[in-house]
Amino acid sequence: MSTSQIPPGGTYLNTLKRSFTDVPIQADKENAIPTTEFLEAAESLVSIFDVLGSAAFSPVKSDMLGNVEKIRQRFLATPTESETLQDLVNNEQKAKQNKASQALLWLVRGLEFTCKGLANNVAAADQELSTSFRAAYDVTLKPHHSIFIKPIFSAAMSACPYRTDFYNKLGDDQDKVNAQLKEYLGALENFVDILKAFLDSKGIKK
Repeated sequence: MSTSQIPPGGTYLNTLKRSFTDVPIQADKENAIPTTEFLEAAESLVSIFDVLGSAAFSPVKSDMLGNVEKIRQRFLATPTESETLQDLVNNEQKAKQNKASQALLWLVRGLEFTCKGLANNVAAADQELSTSFRAAYDVTLKPHHSIFIKPIFSAAMSACPYRTDFYNKLGDDQDKVNAQLKEYLGALENFVDILKAFLDSKGIKK
């Protein structure tokens, strides 16, 4: 993602195919989340790793996209039973299967890692991205990773660009970048909280 792709007066977030701020939540149906829109937003978010600009993030990106694909395959196989993420999980469990549910668990963990890393950085104006993402990793993905995976993510943390370079890639108007990023992260955090609670209630924890 280069700044040349950002519309005049816009930010990187304006280039996303789908933003989490545009994904509806059906509050009258126990916060049901539409599968298609959510997966599009998740795929769009993954492009943030291109802005971070290091090959070290390739495993992180591949893992998240792989989980999106597993969930989408379940949706395509059983579309009428998978219109929302909650329906998808419930019906997969009824079928005594768990591939997509496990993928959703790991996708949510990846989204939480990304959300917390960026939120940490937005909240601390003098903090470098490597510090922000390392702190996020410690409380999101690290407790679930094996000793073989942890070094891969550690390398990614160390490869984060300088804070100034990263934010400059997000847009020329830094006040607008900051405002849009806060709104986006607030929406993403809400989805993460809803899905973590739901998955936990279904006993999907590993």
